Amino acid sequence: MPASPQTIAPQTVHIALGDRSYPIAIGTGLLDNPATWADLPRATTALIVTNTTVGPLYAQRLQTALHGHYATIHTVVLPDGEAYKTWETLNLIFDALLGHGCDRKTVLFALGGGVVGDMTGFAAASYMRGVPFVQVPTTLLAQVDSSVGGKTAINHPLGKNMVGAFYQPCKVVCDLDTLATLPPRELSAGLAEVIKYGPIADMALLDWLDTHMDALRAGDVAALAHAVRRSCEIKAHVVGQDEREAGLRAILNFGHTFGHAIEAGMGYGAWLHGEGVGSGMVMAAHLSQRLGLIDMALVQRLTQLIQRAGLPTVGAVLDAGDNAGRYLQLMRVDKKSEAGEIKFVLIGPPGSATVRGAPDALVRSVVDACCA
Repeated sequence: MPASPQTIAPQTVHIALGDRSYPIAIGTGLLDNPATWADLPRATTALIVTNTTVGPLYAQRLQTALHGHYATIHTVVLPDGEAYKTWETLNLIFDALLGHGCDRKTVLFALGGGVVGDMTGFAAASYMRGVPFVQVPTTLLAQVDSSVGGKTAINHPLGKNMVGAFYQPCKVVCDLDTLATLPPRELSAGLAEVIKYGPIADMALLDWLDTHMDALRAGDVAALAHAVRRSCEIKAHVVGQDEREAGLRAILNFGHTFGHAIEAGMGYGAWLHGEGVGSGMVMAAHLSQRLGLIDMALVQRLTQLIQRAGLPTVGAVLDAGDNAGRYLQLMRVDKKSEAGEIKFVLIGPPGSATVRGAPDALVRSVVDACCA
């Protein structure tokens, strides 16, 4: 994605969670703007957690921005990729914290995409039973979804994000300039999480995406700013009503039940998270249609939009002998499952979502129809 000279003045979306409320700052030039960092938690030490891809691009700039707020700033660099969202990698953060003698006021900064954000948040929730942390997401997927709402986790070989905690950051800083260095495949992965908000919460957003998809893929900063802000507004509204996913928040997992099965079945990292969600939304839409919740026209419209975003619309084959059976096996490990029954997030009516089960035979027919 080429760099853009466009500038977007700082905007703020608030997550309303009582004493755990926090702002999401959105705009260009935020990393280098002193005002961005004016209200940080007080401490003597900070730890920047990043990865081998993002660190060389932005870690020094963040360290410079934080100079003056903290007497000592350490950095730990993790290997990049979903395959490293593990206990072993998480321990690298704890090794750094303990090795540097960090106390319980130390502030962690998650500089990177969803994997860095999820692991840093989990480390912050666990270290000395909880230290403050700030999300500085540098991917579209992290800016529109994973950095907001306080879900933190690592993967287990049997299921994605199965070990973690709800733990809110102090603030989220979405500097749109960082998206200029995002590879096209990663940008497309982020668009999956933007698209999901349309059919489950805001059909006007789906209309807007139909019109602006080409601009988003071209890296138009104004279009990206709108997509990030509207996504954060919708997520803030949902999380503000159901912080710990006791009910409503589950709708944000539209496409994720099928998508997580693809990620686990293919091996973490083979498909990007957003790619699994893209294909998963197609399957969830077909399941919605077969249950009589939406018509085929919406399924086709959503599929075309996902394809225009550069995402796969055909599911992966996880088992040549019994592909649908393998999907069902993996989806029963999903966190929404209850007593072995899979709960799917489905569209219906358009612009809203419902969470319910479905007969295995029907799910099998959808998987068979939607996979290569």
